[in-house]
Amino acid sequence: MALVQPERTEPLRGNLATTACMETLQVGYLHAVAAAAGCSLSQPFPDNGIDWHVSHGSDGHTVDDEVTIKVQLKATYQVAPRPPGPSFGFTLDNDHLVKLARTPVAVHKILVVMLVPRSREDWIGAGHDALGLRHCCYWTNLAGHPVTGRSRTTVRIPTDRIFDDRALCEIMTRVGVGGRP
Repeated sequence: MALVQPERTEPLRGNLATTACMETLQVGYLHAVAAAAGCSLSQPFPDNGIDWHVSHGSDGHTVDDEVTIKVQLKATYQVAPRPPGPSFGFTLDNDHLVKLARTPVAVHKILVVMLVPRSREDWIGAGHDALGLRHCCYWTNLAGHPVTGRSRTTVRIPTDRIFDDRALCEIMTRVGVGGRP
């Protein structure tokens, strides 16, 4: 007797935790942005609170021929995509904020926050001429940001700082002449 499978309307997705899937999605986003910006990526082991090192080589840099920034990735579906206003709130553990807010630093750090739809079915769209990741990553430099909460602090992420290849090139250009991201 053959077992009859019910007809599916959605693909059979794996049972990996949603947060793990969100992490994988944002790493894919970072890889795409770094590739388009001409940057190399390395992952520190152990990560010690920083997910990635992004390096950018250019004859236009004056402090070195290659500059590096540290990137901490976060993802959430608790903030709706396309948030209204000039910024949205994102909460970090204070220990993590202290690491990202340290100043002065030898290597600058940025926080990149990805807003994703709640349903995994809405995360990507593929066609013959494009693969779209939904929705968006935003970046900020938290150097000097104060800890204000007892154990966690909400920081503001500017909505005009979309993290894409042009933004990464601009960040690296500023760092390459001795400036901040």
